[in-house]
Amino acid sequence: MTIAYDFIPGASPLLISMPHVGTELMPEVAAGLSEPAKGLCDTDWHLPILYDFASELGAGLLIARWSRFNIDLNRPSDDKPLYATATTGLYPDVLFDGTPLYEPGREPSPAVRARYLAEIWQPYHDRLAAELAARKKAHGHAVLFDAHSIKGHVPRLFAGDLPDFNIGTNSGASCAEQLTARLAAACDSSGYTHVVNGRFKGGHITRQYGRPADGIHAVQLELAQRTYMREAPPFDYLPEVAARVRPVLKRFVEILAGWRP
Repeated sequence: MTIAYDFIPGASPLLISMPHVGTELMPEVAAGLSEPAKGLCDTDWHLPILYDFASELGAGLLIARWSRFNIDLNRPSDDKPLYATATTGLYPDVLFDGTPLYEPGREPSPAVRARYLAEIWQPYHDRLAAELAARKKAHGHAVLFDAHSIKGHVPRLFAGDLPDFNIGTNSGASCAEQLTARLAAACDSSGYTHVVNGRFKGGHITRQYGRPADGIHAVQLELAQRTYMREAPPFDYLPEVAARVRPVLKRFVEILAGWRP
């Protein structure tokens, strides 16, 4: 039996989704990876550690176990592109820098990938939808925080360096404007930069579940990894660097958990 995620319950309206922290590989994927891909370089490293205060603030957490190299939980099941610019799909075949993910001819078959959709992608989304519905029933509304991180400089995906905090709300469609403004203000901290709906406007999870008119507000944060870790292998967590950004992130989560429409 494939266990698609770990779940930590919480009593507040807030659910935190971490779809790209997983590192487990299906055997068909592991067997075919190219040498550059074997280090799982496009992982959202260490986020459960970085946000280890979230449970104390009442947030529930949905934490992926499986690497995005198997199947990307933040892409729609029909694999419709989310961005007109360079991106990666439901079943990634290249790394963020454009390097092939697999050795030639070693990609999993369509039948195997259909199994990943059924055993990894679908259970994650079923639980996500169920938890949001439960929070809305209990509190009258729900808040979804889709937590991500990325190397701050990836020329294939964006020009120049990313800001430290990249807030995405599907161009304002997935979250109340007042909540977005409060989150942006929290990121306006000395030494850090932020943007709202810049290069990253939110992936499938934010766009699919964020419905403010129905009482569900969704926000994605793409955090530049330089704020808490080493961006090059072995991708170490840097506690002394993370100590500076964690108070900002804690305030971010406090705002989300305490939000009342």
